[in-house]
Amino acid sequence: MPPVPSAPLPATRARIGAGSFAELTTFAVGGPFDRLVEASSEEEIVETVREADAEGVPVMVLGGGSNVLAADGRFPGVVVRDVRQSIVLRQEGGCEGANLRVSAGTPWDDFVVHTIANEWMGVEALSGIPGTVGAAPVQNIGAYGQEAGGSIAGVRVYDRATGRVDYLSFSQMEFGYRTSVVKKSLKGGWGPSPRHIVLDVDFQLRIASLSAPVQYSQLAQLLGVQPGERVPSVAVRDAVVELRRSKGMVLDDADRDTYSAGSFFTNPVLSEAQAARLPDDAPKHGLRDGSRTVLGAAAPRVEGQVKTSAAWLIDHAGFPAGYGMPGPAALSTKHALALTNRGGATGAQMRELARTIRDGVREAYGVVLEAEPTIIGGLD
Repeated sequence: MPPVPSAPLPATRARIGAGSFAELTTFAVGGPFDRLVEASSEEEIVETVREADAEGVPVMVLGGGSNVLAADGRFPGVVVRDVRQSIVLRQEGGCEGANLRVSAGTPWDDFVVHTIANEWMGVEALSGIPGTVGAAPVQNIGAYGQEAGGSIAGVRVYDRATGRVDYLSFSQMEFGYRTSVVKKSLKGGWGPSPRHIVLDVDFQLRIASLSAPVQYSQLAQLLGVQPGERVPSVAVRDAVVELRRSKGMVLDDADRDTYSAGSFFTNPVLSEAQAARLPDDAPKHGLRDGSRTVLGAAAPRVEGQVKTSAAWLIDHAGFPAGYGMPGPAALSTKHALALTNRGGATGAQMRELARTIRDGVREAYGVVLEAEPTIIGGLD
């Protein structure tokens, strides 16, 4: 298949106005804000964030709104949406594969579709994930044995500490399981957005029509192959989207199970001693070091650490799928790891459900679950 030319995707017209988080997030909860800036250029993003920081008001950079749980009260700052959408092929061929620069506002799944159409391998198992490309490196999104960090060469950012546009190389990103140096800075007093605002992401992808080796057993079973085998990337995409849809993880306005942020808690990473205290039938998997991967290859395992399943812990602690129904805030009927707005839920009700589950798992197993979405105002 000949490469599809890389070109900017149509961009939304920029505007400045007011709005609410209920309108702009997949949870469909959250209060109003007086200032929304939909920025159509890098300069608009930088200047908006710089001015807000100078004024001492909070900044919330919002992508697809699929990983945010907002508070019910009025947000006292500025909300910034990057509406730039472009995928630029910078180099293709040889040992380096395909090098692309993708603007942060580009929808993630549009990017995945583009890579598969061009026979660039490395992100096919991340099909169907909502949100934008700019969010991908922040928490190192991952699914079905693949992580975004394994294909990222570097990230262009606006550094709020220095007031300059900077570049974070792969090694500087410090990728780990659902984390990065950017995400870690959220705990540094920068508010609901991190110190580094993602502007563009550079990807390095192998040239191949076949997928990376299929790592996830459930995906391999659906594809009819053994773990470690390779299949056409388009087949991986189709299977992943089917799996995600069966778990309510593909956005559908008609399906209340998708009024969520996907997996609300990350899978806990435990020491071997901690993992040994879990029941024998609790899932226990090796952890891979995302900071040491090479061009789409599987990252090496981390010695002495074990990853268990948050969904298993939640279910076995007494919170099965559908827990909380018929209330407005309840677990998905398809997947115990997704908190959902069944209709009319408030941010406070969603946070109360999250606290109930977190505290119940801690009491039952001594494991503290960590929330994956950005929670404006915090969980407690």
